[in-house]
Amino acid sequence: MEKEFNIQEYMTHGVERVVSDAIKATLKNPKESAYMAKFALATKTASKKRAKLEAEGEHIPPFLIASITSSCNLHCAGCYSRCNNATEDTEPVSQLTDEDWLRVFDEADELGVSFILLAGGEPLLRKGVIEAAGKKKDILFPIFTNGTYMADKYFDLFDQNRNLVPIMSIEGEKEATDNRRGEGVYDKLVSNMDELYKRGLIYGASVTVTTENIKEVSSEDFIGKLSSKGCKAVIFVEFVPVTDDSTHLAPGDEDREYLKGEIARLRKEHPEMVFVSFPGDEKSSGGCIAAGRGFFHINSHGGAEPCPFSPYSDINVKDTSLREAMNSKLFKALQAEGVLIEDHAGGCVLYEKRKEVEALLS
Repeated sequence: MEKEFNIQEYMTHGVERVVSDAIKATLKNPKESAYMAKFALATKTASKKRAKLEAEGEHIPPFLIASITSSCNLHCAGCYSRCNNATEDTEPVSQLTDEDWLRVFDEADELGVSFILLAGGEPLLRKGVIEAAGKKKDILFPIFTNGTYMADKYFDLFDQNRNLVPIMSIEGEKEATDNRRGEGVYDKLVSNMDELYKRGLIYGASVTVTTENIKEVSSEDFIGKLSSKGCKAVIFVEFVPVTDDSTHLAPGDEDREYLKGEIARLRKEHPEMVFVSFPGDEKSSGGCIAAGRGFFHINSHGGAEPCPFSPYSDINVKDTSLREAMNSKLFKALQAEGVLIEDHAGGCVLYEKRKEVEALLS
C-alpha cells in the first residue's frame, strides 16, 4: 500500500536539504559558514514549532513570499507582476509600512517560518523593510532584486546581516539578459557579483527559464561562470505566461524533464552551489505547495494570496494576524477542493485553473 503523502515531512526535509547544501557551499567562507551553522540550529527549532502545531491540527508552511513594494524601475518583458498590476509606475498607495512588515516578520518567527523571500517590484527600494528583516537572525531572507540599486549602503548592510542574501535576476548571458531587462543590466549584475565576491558575501542568481534560454542557463558555460564569481545559489523559476501571446515561452513536460536532469547533474558537479527549481515537478511534492501548503504570498498592500502568480485574496494582514491569514477561507477551500493537486497541463496549476480560484473567492 502506497504511503500517504505528508506535506509537513516533505517540506521539513526540503528545508534541511537547502540548509545542508548552503553549509557545504559556504565551507571556505568562515563568516558565512558560522552564520549558516547557527541558522541550521534555528531551522531545527522552527521545525519543532511547526511539528507541534501540526500535531494540534494546524499546518504552518516553512516559507513565505513577501512582495514589499509595487514600484520597479525596470519594464522586463513578460513580467507577471506588471501583467497582474501588482507593479505599477504610479506612486504606491496604502502599502504596508516598515513597522507592519516587522510585525509580520516577528509573527513568522514565532510560528516557525524559516525563509521569507523578499520580492517586489524592486525590494531594494524599501531599505527600511530590508533593515527590519536584518534584525530577524533566525529567518533567512533571500532578496529577489534586479540588482540595479545595489551600492555601498547595501553591500555594507549585507555584510552586517548575513541573513540577508541578494538573489539577482539574470536571464543567461549578456544578450539574453539585456534583451529582457534593458541595456546595461548584465554589466551592472557582473559588477555587483565581483563586489560581493570581493567582500566574501553569499549571493545567488534567479533565472527565469523559458523555451528560448533553457539550454543556455543550465549549461556548464553559464553555471561555471557564476560559480567562478562566487555565486552560491541558482534558483530556476519556470516562466509562467500571464498573457496569451507568451504561452510559447512556457516550458512543457519535455523541457521540465530536461531541466530536472540538468539540475541533478549540476548538483553533483557543483557541490559549492545550491540549486532550486520552482515550481519544479509538482508531482514529486504531492501537488502545488502554494496557498499555505508550503508557502503563501503577501502582496505589498498586505493581501494574503495563494502565490504571486495567483493574485487573489480574501484577507489582509493589516486587519488580522499572520496566523489568521495563513488560515484564510480561500486557502482552506483551495486545499479542501483539491485544486492544488489536480492534474493539469504543466507549469502553474493555479494560473491554469484561475477560473476555479475566482469561483472559490466569489
